[in-house]
Amino acid sequence: MREKLIQAALKARENAYVPYSHYQVGAALLTEEGEILQGCNVENASYGATCCAERTAMFKAVSEGKKHFRAIAITGGIQGKEPEDYAYPCGICRQVLSEFAGKDGLTVIVAKSISEYQEYSLGELLPHSFGGDSIV
Repeated sequence: MREKLIQAALKARENAYVPYSHYQVGAALLTEEGEILQGCNVENASYGATCCAERTAMFKAVSEGKKHFRAIAITGGIQGKEPEDYAYPCGICRQVLSEFAGKDGLTVIVAKSISEYQEYSLGELLPHSFGGDSIV
């Protein structure tokens, strides 16, 4: 399933709208039911209105009634080139992912290709996260 998830992220990256940074990111989110939902980054001239690939995938999934996830694969790099480095989720994306990580957590896969990847738990990337338990 990991290879399929990375391949979906690589494919999603092709749809990125990046006229300013030229840095394309694709994400593929795996639901507990085994469905894969994709997202890409969408830039805006007002940079604050830009949405990262991870959040695009998550918001798409939630808007389709999905709220339980096992993993996300992320790939990114300069437009027109194969990824050369790993693209890690930004802080805002880590926080959004933590909202839906569930009791078993979420696996985060950052990939350059199907064979070059690193795998983390979301807890490793966002220790001591702020969640619903913090405000209830």
